[in-house]
Amino acid sequence: MTKAPDSAAIRWKEALLALKLLALEPRLGGIALRARAGPVRERWLSAAARLPQPQRKVPHTVTSEDLNGGLDIAATLAAGHEIRSKGILATKGMLVLPMAERLEAGLAACLSQALDIGRHVLLALDEGVDERETLSPALADRLAFHLDLDGIACGDAAAGFGTLPDPEEVSAGEPQIAAIAALAESLGVESARAALFCLWAARAHAALHRARVVRTEDIEAAAKLVLVPRATRIPEPAEPQPAEPERPDRDDTEPDAHEGQGEAIPQDILIDAVRAALPADILSQLARKHRPRGAKGTGKGAKTQGNRRGRPLAPRPGKADGHARLDIVATLRAAAPWQTLRKAHSKRDRLVEIRSADFRVKRYEEKSDSLLVFAVDASGSAALARLSEAKGAIEILLAEAYARRDHVALVGFRGIAAEVLLPPTRSLVQTKRRLAALPGGGGTPLAAGLKAAGQLALQGRGRGMSPTIILLTDGRANVALDGEADRARAAADAVKQARVILNERLEVLVIDVGKRPERALRTLAESMDATYLPLPRANAERVSEAVSTLVA
Repeated sequence: MTKAPDSAAIRWKEALLALKLLALEPRLGGIALRARAGPVRERWLSAAARLPQPQRKVPHTVTSEDLNGGLDIAATLAAGHEIRSKGILATKGMLVLPMAERLEAGLAACLSQALDIGRHVLLALDEGVDERETLSPALADRLAFHLDLDGIACGDAAAGFGTLPDPEEVSAGEPQIAAIAALAESLGVESARAALFCLWAARAHAALHRARVVRTEDIEAAAKLVLVPRATRIPEPAEPQPAEPERPDRDDTEPDAHEGQGEAIPQDILIDAVRAALPADILSQLARKHRPRGAKGTGKGAKTQGNRRGRPLAPRPGKADGHARLDIVATLRAAAPWQTLRKAHSKRDRLVEIRSADFRVKRYEEKSDSLLVFAVDASGSAALARLSEAKGAIEILLAEAYARRDHVALVGFRGIAAEVLLPPTRSLVQTKRRLAALPGGGGTPLAAGLKAAGQLALQGRGRGMSPTIILLTDGRANVALDGEADRARAAADAVKQARVILNERLEVLVIDVGKRPERALRTLAESMDATYLPLPRANAERVSEAVSTLVA
């Protein structure tokens, strides 16, 4: 969708507005900014430097000791007693984190805990190349504003920061709180923290305009900044509320139920304003739901730990048994506090006394290849359309396979059985050759398709891959697992195979390609704890977008 000519300038003003609201209300936690390094981002950071909080830059390679403080080995050995250094989090202020998408999960949890305490605000600069490289979800949930400066030119970033008013107390009554809660629910925002952020942002917006009570325009501005980036569904238009009949016998001196709580909030106006602010790629956000609770995989290459190769992790206590690699620096750090006590009781004159409990071993983390198993319904009159779109989606995904370490496999089910049409591969040439003769027509043996896809996924897991099944069907199963045409048995067999997949903890994405969403297919997806996504007019681009969002 093409943006309006002035949309970039509007987004720049909203990015500056988020800074002002954060300055007036530090409880908002901070800002997650998606932008590559460049003059526009530098101009925004220059505006951020005008905020009252002292700033400190934190590299993404920061360690836990750098954040929380740790043992100063040189000073401890020289003094003969334990000396600890102060960490970055010891000083209250604003933290600027470049390349935040590369921050290790443990360090993201450490920063999340610091934000919960309320001593810091964070500007997390997400420099990811694509949507798969994103900020830690736990850390992003604690940042009120999620901004994107991509597509903003220097000419669009002409608006200045301006001045900030003195903080004032702003009140919000039950109508305002209820309106924010209703907006969050209508947008599918599940985080209670986001609704609270929206309330605080609305108060700060009112204070910015020197109002003493939260108004409709304050909630609208706050919702666009806080709730819209977190939206997971398009809200339905609000039904107009019927006007209350006049009560002639009402005593004018009788206090109103909402008197002193601010103006009544027109919910239909708020929802219309929020609907207009929803991004054009709301489809990808709809697919970015919670991962299946019981699934072992993540949709992407699973992380495995070893002691030989990969990305270095924090060392752990271990044994010098020849199998693990000893971390000498971490071992000395663990032994340093005990040197004075050990030397006092040691009969041997050694420069450093090291015990087996001090040993720290190195750990590494590497990702396995991911495997996307497409199980495509090739039955019925709509088979040709479904198959053509599946072919296009697979070719789009394979074009990115080398960058994402993906393998792709294809299972087609029609007639009375399922067939593995394409074993796991990363070869685009081989895939096009196999897809060219993909057949279609006949009954819908859904259970056979699930069984074949599950077996292929388990074989891939046995070879060290992280499998994900993508099921494209309209859900109208009519062929049982033994090949007999019986709708009742076909549905029961599909449920049995779904339970097998659930027990194996395989991750599944169910794409409903029927003209109307099928209730039975949604129920089947729930039975295997799968993500269900209705795409009634799915084309290759929409299917590949949905799959890419899942494996991000």
